[in-house]
Amino acid sequence: MVESPPPEFIKTIEWDMMDKSKFFPLSMLSSFSVRCALYPLTLIKTRLQIQKRNDIYTGMFDAYGKIYRYEGLAGLYRGFWVSSVQIISGVFYISVYEGVRHWLAQRNIDSRVRALIAGGSASMVGQTIIVPFDVLSQHLMMMGVHGGGDKLAVGTLGLSIKPGSSKLAVTVEIAREIFRRDGVSGFYRGYMASLAAYVPNSALWWGFYHFYQDELHAIMPSWVSHLFIQTMAGTLGGFTTTIITNPLDVVRARLQVQRLQSMGSAFRDLWAEEGVRMFSKGLSARLIQSATFSFSIILGYETIKRVSVNDEYKKYVRW
Repeated sequence: MVESPPPEFIKTIEWDMMDKSKFFPLSMLSSFSVRCALYPLTLIKTRLQIQKRNDIYTGMFDAYGKIYRYEGLAGLYRGFWVSSVQIISGVFYISVYEGVRHWLAQRNIDSRVRALIAGGSASMVGQTIIVPFDVLSQHLMMMGVHGGGDKLAVGTLGLSIKPGSSKLAVTVEIAREIFRRDGVSGFYRGYMASLAAYVPNSALWWGFYHFYQDELHAIMPSWVSHLFIQTMAGTLGGFTTTIITNPLDVVRARLQVQRLQSMGSAFRDLWAEEGVRMFSKGLSARLIQSATFSFSIILGYETIKRVSVNDEYKKYVRW
């Protein structure tokens, strides 16, 4: 008797195939671990984007050396506890992403288009939640910036911070100053720039992720780990998207920290200061951050999906 061929393996584990009671807590733990490990790159990227020309840091390694020398390890994690709230927004992000993908799949939309639309939708929801915390954390990141080796006692809002002040006290003081100057809208400064930077960034990243995954799957031998293919696809997607969207991310950071009035004025100031170099400002740190983050997030995300998949699908899932 001729045996029937084995069923094709599941290339993408869909939303309705998983046990959510496993997926959500494991996803939050993975996200926190990755953000904790990579936060210094986020801080360095932000400081490189905010500085004018190369007045303080000449590049990523110079920034790391100076921050560690003058501010210690704590300087590399300045603002982390506020930024870690992104873990909560991450739950909404991934829920919207998977939910929209599932809804579009029921309408027989192409998988790459599903990823593009779902990624943009998820980022819009995530940014609406996280922007106020982003504004606070970026002001905290800029505290203790150096010039000529001398530590400054003021932050980007012109506040004098007493030595030895607790993290909570410093954060509350910055929040009060933002509210005093701009009211509630101050916490959403740069919101439209964030959407302009992160919505296409998220959409393109997921779109490229599925594109590279399909292409790599087509050219790789069948014995190659599918999880390996997915992590490579995520890394390549991160590289491609970062190069395309870098200027928008610089503008977003400037609007939120330097309190500029509009995206147009931020672009004009950047062009006047940097010329064509505005397209590569902070790019090295952002490329390393994006590639490492993409690799780590996909490794955790796809592993957790495999762990959370319902029993009836486990035999169709390939590691």
